[in-house]
Amino acid sequence: MKLMLVAGTRPEVIKLAPVIRAAEKQESVETVFVGSGQHYDAEMFDNFVKELELPKPTRYLKTGSGTQAEQTAKILVESEKVLKEFKPDLVLVEGDTNTVLAIGIATVKLHIPLGHVEAGLRSYDRGMPEEINRTLVANCAELNFAPTEKAALNLIYEGITPWKIYVTGNTIVDACLQNVEIAGKKSKIMEELGLKRGGFILVTLHRVENVDRKEKFSQIIDAFIDLKELPLIFPIHPRSRKMLERFDLALKIEGTGHIKLIKPLGYLDFLWLLNNCAVVLTDSGGVQEEALTLKVPCITLRDSTERPETVMVGGNILVGARKEKIVKTTRKILRDEEFINRLRSVENPLGDGRAGERIVEICKKEIERKEAFLLETGLLSYMILPIKAFNKITVKELEEKMKVKITAIYNEDGEPEFFDKETVIKKGTFLRLKGEKQRLIKTQKMNNEENKKF
Repeated sequence: MKLMLVAGTRPEVIKLAPVIRAAEKQESVETVFVGSGQHYDAEMFDNFVKELELPKPTRYLKTGSGTQAEQTAKILVESEKVLKEFKPDLVLVEGDTNTVLAIGIATVKLHIPLGHVEAGLRSYDRGMPEEINRTLVANCAELNFAPTEKAALNLIYEGITPWKIYVTGNTIVDACLQNVEIAGKKSKIMEELGLKRGGFILVTLHRVENVDRKEKFSQIIDAFIDLKELPLIFPIHPRSRKMLERFDLALKIEGTGHIKLIKPLGYLDFLWLLNNCAVVLTDSGGVQEEALTLKVPCITLRDSTERPETVMVGGNILVGARKEKIVKTTRKILRDEEFINRLRSVENPLGDGRAGERIVEICKKEIERKEAFLLETGLLSYMILPIKAFNKITVKELEEKMKVKITAIYNEDGEPEFFDKETVIKKGTFLRLKGEKQRLIKTQKMNNEENKKF
């Protein structure tokens, strides 16, 4: 199997790393690693590849920066050339960047199967470019690797065929668990910055919704200035630094003493700072997940998140970009030992650290049997079937016996439920079936025979 993995940004490299490592252990898998060039700064891409001891990308598209449309278009044009050259059996992308959307469109046009890692995340904030990207690419993908059942349900709500969805856990958990011990041995960042465990606040900030709007950015910076209880370590993203200077906010930080702006860090240094900070303030989706995995309190500088599981288990608090709320919440967390102790005992809803292995195994299986990628032919119909009798039969058994596909299961209240091939069909639920018309009619007749046993 020839597997192409495409990444364009730091988070994509980090989250695809466990998949690349798992693929390299398989003799039957040939990997082709492509860098899209979305993060064209070596500090933001190449250094991460080297630090994580990943193979150097086979190709760099070198598309660089630009507007949303320009960048997406460049990646689309350049990726088409690479796809035609290597002819992969399957392409894997991760996340919600312009790279992911462009590769999704390119693969669909060339009839090459696409797998989307971290599929189904939704903030339901369409003002975020990332929300549009991840929603659109779900419809391009033949295989959607959802990190949680909630993410899988989001896809089902949107009409994605359930047999194209696999719940694997999140590869960020793999990455954290694989690398935090290495970081502890290799990183000297704590000594270099003169920091002690639990003795500082870590900050990351890069989203357009925050740094490109002067009013929001000013509120956030004012909050940082007020938080004088502990040193505030701010590895500043190039975009954030540019906007900080454009809005004359850099002058407000100078002379504060407790705010330390530093250059972007390598992954191991950043991971070690995150593991040792008292609390992290961020607008990054990935950092929310990493913080929960490492049991670090997280305060998210956004009004919504596509990682709701982190909020639901109590490890993450949304505060938006309001100065008063940022300051009040941070101070409360710093004083709340009960919160810290409770967080340490929380079971991670994002996975067990084996997502990368599962994804590679699923890719191999689906490529070998080709079932996921067969073009549908024939006159197909749909039917909503209220279940009266199929009380002890699984989804797989019903599909095989009646030669139909179950595309959704709804509970008694009409809400979709997550299911897989081994789910037992229950009375009172509703099935959405797809298949040849005569097959559907036959299934309906069987269902109407209340005591019919298979």
